[in-house]
Amino acid sequence: MPVLTIHHKTEYRYAHPVAFGEHRIMLRPRDGHDLRVLSGSLTIVPEPMSLRWIHDVFGNSVAIATFDERAQTLSFLSTAVVEHHPAEEFQPAADDPAYFYPFVYNKDEFPDLVQFITPQYGDPAGALSAWALDFLDPEGPTPTFHILSGMTHGIPKQFSYRKRHEHGTQHPLDTLQTRSGTCRDYALFMIEALRRLGIAARFVSGYIFIPGDRAHNYAGGGSTHAWVQVYLPSAGWIEFDPTNGIVGTRDLVRVAVARDPRQAIPLHGTYLGSADAFVGMDVSIDVVATSEAARA
Repeated sequence: MPVLTIHHKTEYRYAHPVAFGEHRIMLRPRDGHDLRVLSGSLTIVPEPMSLRWIHDVFGNSVAIATFDERAQTLSFLSTAVVEHHPAEEFQPAADDPAYFYPFVYNKDEFPDLVQFITPQYGDPAGALSAWALDFLDPEGPTPTFHILSGMTHGIPKQFSYRKRHEHGTQHPLDTLQTRSGTCRDYALFMIEALRRLGIAARFVSGYIFIPGDRAHNYAGGGSTHAWVQVYLPSAGWIEFDPTNGIVGTRDLVRVAVARDPRQAIPLHGTYLGSADAFVGMDVSIDVVATSEAARA
């Protein structure tokens, strides 16, 4: 099983010393049967007046820092060592209750899935719904996995990956209209398309690490990333990465899950000072396997 070391450093630079408001840090990988956190640390400079950890409404680990001194730079360094057990690519059996679409969620699970089934963004002309319906077989029942894998592999074929400098995640209709976006845009787009089919889907934020000779086939490498989890009866939550066409947890290190991307921002906070005081932000991410670290 791969053991990965993740170094994630973010530094904010200012023209002169400023005061800092509360900062929320969501960088610690999310433990589970397929991902075990062996160690983790968070170093903040200047040292915060207080640093406390909470579990948010989705069970994600969130650090909350408050400050009592001014500084011209503010840096966060998160280091995590994880043991990764990638799940095999999901292939439903013919007797699975969700083998064909449409399917029905268990009445005991449905109340907990409603928030992930209900669309969160408008689609007044039905363009997003029409895009989703194109993945259904007009001749009869469609295997559910064909819909999920079709979207996962179809988005990188139909859309162009484009880095954006605007804050936040763009509206799914903007992604559809421009046929472009970032990994967070693609994830939200696929989530909203699935919700219009009545399929429970949620947003995942984390890291992607693609070792060796496979790296050239994908957008990413050792970097932050976003993808989708879909809930199927008897199978649970399954990962789908519409940026790289990955099904399952191979190469993906989960940090947070959320109903909406705005609930899974890796790092955000405020400073107290003039708008022109902010000079810039530098982010560096290094994800290495144990064997690579040993060679280095």
